Amino acid sequence: MSRTYLESLFSLSGKTAVVIGGTGELCGAMAEGLAAAGANVVLVGRSAEKAGVRISRIEAAGGTAIFEPCDVDSKSNLEDLLARVLARFREIDIVVNGAGTNSATPFLEIPEDEFDRIFRINMKGVFLACQVFGKYLVDRAKGGSIINVGSMSGIIPLSRVFTYSATKAGVHNISKNLAREWAPLNIRVNTLVPGFFPAEQNKKVLTPERISQIMGHTPMKRFGEARELVGATLLLASDAGSFITGTEMVVDGGYAAMTI
Repeated sequence: MSRTYLESLFSLSGKTAVVIGGTGELCGAMAEGLAAAGANVVLVGRSAEKAGVRISRIEAAGGTAIFEPCDVDSKSNLEDLLARVLARFREIDIVVNGAGTNSATPFLEIPEDEFDRIFRINMKGVFLACQVFGKYLVDRAKGGSIINVGSMSGIIPLSRVFTYSATKAGVHNISKNLAREWAPLNIRVNTLVPGFFPAEQNKKVLTPERISQIMGHTPMKRFGEARELVGATLLLASDAGSFITGTEMVVDGGYAAMTI
């Protein structure tokens, strides 16, 4: 098998990818992978400083990336984002929904404002982004790929992250529903499911006891590294995954396969 064949299969040359949550650790690595495959990448988030670091790395490797600030819990903000990206790149082919937040508050102590905040970012943000960018892809009538970032807690309930788990279960559900709805239009919707990857939003719950429990349930006996999400991302974003929709692409070191 030639290198040219592999490059053509996974190539994103000439395509544009909007990575919501791209200033974070995991989606930032995914954004770098998309850029390395040839996509024009739009990093969406709140931190221009974090975006600048990631853009510098992408550009140093010969890629193209820009930063666009946006609060994902507002449909009008997302519509403005869509317009700005189209003004710059004319078309959008790939959307990654990875903005998220977490909390380790015990269930009986979760205040309403915390519950609302986590749902607003993790679930409402994905819902609205799928509405805004999904409508664009439907109207464009050229297909496309939406990758919603789920969680192991969206498949297997995990202790101590009750609200987060509920939001991710919702992300998994809406992804499958939209995959079925838009499959005839060649718009693929999948959920990328990381196992345990140290990132800003989960550091607060990774106590020594928690880490020991995770390692005991992970056959590979280690955390994932952000770069290890790139392969699955490129598969779901490129023509290599042209018949993949409605799936949960799990990258977890064997966690979901472990029982006793």
